[in-house]
Amino acid sequence: MSVFKKKGDTAPAVDTAPAAGSNDMAADLDEVMRKYDRESNTRIWEGTPRLAIKGLMAVFSLYCIYMTLFSTALQETCLSLFLAFITFVGYLTYPAKKGSVHVNSLPWYDVILMVLGTGSFLYFAINAREIVLLATLIQPVHVVIGVVGALCLMELCRRCVGVPILCVVGALLAYTFYNQLSWNPDFYQALKNIVYKLFYTSSGMIGTPVNVCYTYIVLFIIFGAFLERTGISNFFIDFANRVAGWSSGGPAKVAVISSALCGMVSGSSVGNTVTTGSVTIPMMKKTGYKPEFAGAVEAAASTGGQIMPPIMGAAAFLMAEYMNLPYAQVAVKAILPAVLYFTGIFIAVHLEAKKLGLHGIPKEQMTPWSVLAKKCYLIIPLVLLVWLVSTGTYTMQKSATYAILAAVVVGFLNKDERLTFGKIVDALEAGARGAITVGVACAMAGMIAGCITVTGLASILINAIVSVAGNATIIGLVLTMICCIVLGMGVPTTANYCIMASTCAPILVQLGFPMVAAHFFVFYFGIVADITPPVALAAYAGSAIAKSNPMKTGINATKLAIAAFIVPYIFAYSPAMLFEGVSGVWPVLQIAVTSIVGLFAIAAALNGFFWKKIPMVLRLVLVAGGLCMMVPEALTDVIGLVAVGAIVVYQKLTSKHAAKV
Repeated sequence: MSVFKKKGDTAPAVDTAPAAGSNDMAADLDEVMRKYDRESNTRIWEGTPRLAIKGLMAVFSLYCIYMTLFSTALQETCLSLFLAFITFVGYLTYPAKKGSVHVNSLPWYDVILMVLGTGSFLYFAINAREIVLLATLIQPVHVVIGVVGALCLMELCRRCVGVPILCVVGALLAYTFYNQLSWNPDFYQALKNIVYKLFYTSSGMIGTPVNVCYTYIVLFIIFGAFLERTGISNFFIDFANRVAGWSSGGPAKVAVISSALCGMVSGSSVGNTVTTGSVTIPMMKKTGYKPEFAGAVEAAASTGGQIMPPIMGAAAFLMAEYMNLPYAQVAVKAILPAVLYFTGIFIAVHLEAKKLGLHGIPKEQMTPWSVLAKKCYLIIPLVLLVWLVSTGTYTMQKSATYAILAAVVVGFLNKDERLTFGKIVDALEAGARGAITVGVACAMAGMIAGCITVTGLASILINAIVSVAGNATIIGLVLTMICCIVLGMGVPTTANYCIMASTCAPILVQLGFPMVAAHFFVFYFGIVADITPPVALAAYAGSAIAKSNPMKTGINATKLAIAAFIVPYIFAYSPAMLFEGVSGVWPVLQIAVTSIVGLFAIAAALNGFFWKKIPMVLRLVLVAGGLCMMVPEALTDVIGLVAVGAIVVYQKLTSKHAAKV
């Protein structure tokens, strides 16, 4: 049974978009997205229902903009209304089973769940003031409504975010019940306390993650949706082609640059891998790269887009809230680690191209600089956003709103991909869809944080790891890294960081690491879960497009992103990389240069090639020398430089001799 029934001036340039009428390609990409990206597994609506739901989504986006700018209502009211809307449109969007293809279908059980979930949050919104005053004296009806609302939102989380985060929530809820019952065996009293904390207070669902999502993130999701429709993605690809496409293995370098820029805006590792990868992966394969390497390059670069300032997949705004720092400071601190990450991938790509003897794209096939210069106006909204936020001219909300308006104006100016009323509605709809998954994930992250707070589990975990680590802080870092990778598997960027900030960052702070370094450390390792087997969703999405072995693609992506596994250790022990505690340029410059040399050595060792093939013994020496260069001490820098320099000179001399022979 269903509620709805089906009704019956430019030079030749590199082809950076699918040809017109390539329906098969579009269908394939859609299938990949549905398989590897939960957010893309949506219901199919056509005809009048499609228009109605599109309009509802657009209204939701406009509602979020209006409320964040002008609302003076009680915070509990605003956040519960936000979750009510999220629940309603969420069940309209996401089916119960993955891969559902029924058109205009909304089963009766989804209607019940949608009504119950939405009704629960609406009840809280309407009676928020009364419930806040009742505090722990809430009545049985409030308990029932809280349980129903939480269960409906958890089911929606299963549909649009995935099972991993739900498993964490379920395990913590079970432990919370056990903890409460150990103090008081009265089951109802334990249930009432838990429901009150997790459903009706800022310690749970409507805590900091949802508040930041409602206040900031949704606006930036909408901004990203509008920015994508201005044609900026094609501009980034054309720009990357012009910058690096001509060099050895140019298409892979294009993928690195364009995916970093596009991934920063899109906020999704998997989504960006599929969208930009549909262009860059075939280019790389055509140049001569192996399929598993091509897919890995795109996955690693797209995942890196989440750590690319200034937007960082919207996580920067959460980090600013958790660390109580201005957003501009967070974005600045992220610059050098991001540069090192992409430098590592760039070096690996270059060495692979040299090993295979690959060439770049002829310059005559690229978009001329003169044409690109005429389209520089496309980046105005992004530049405006950064300037408004960094200068503190307006609030974050107003800055995002003005940036959205700028994107609309720029979209109208772009004659090649002119923004129309239909595209505006599409952007608002896309913003609402993005808000669903992020909002649900943030609510779950709030529940995780609430369970940890109620039970005191955070201190237990911290004490356990601290006791295991002892005086060896490196052990604490390694254990925290493992926790972050496991907890980050299959979780969207923003929710990923919420979980890490609540569970793992306090461990490092307790071990004596600076707060900023601790938060960046857990953020990085939560992100790399997208390319770390066995649950490397971004890598698997890249392999689907490249038609390669998924596991080999994941392993290659991990090798390419080796900087993401090393750089966090560097800034943990040397916060100067994050511009912490430095009084001049020299400490930052020193650590940047030595780290780049170290990354070069490790990339060459993993690739097994520099000027010629590197023997295994020398590869091990390169790894050791590279790691020495990354240890923030003068002695280790000298040892590493000597080791790496000696091998480079030896490679150069022997390669010349071999060429003469």
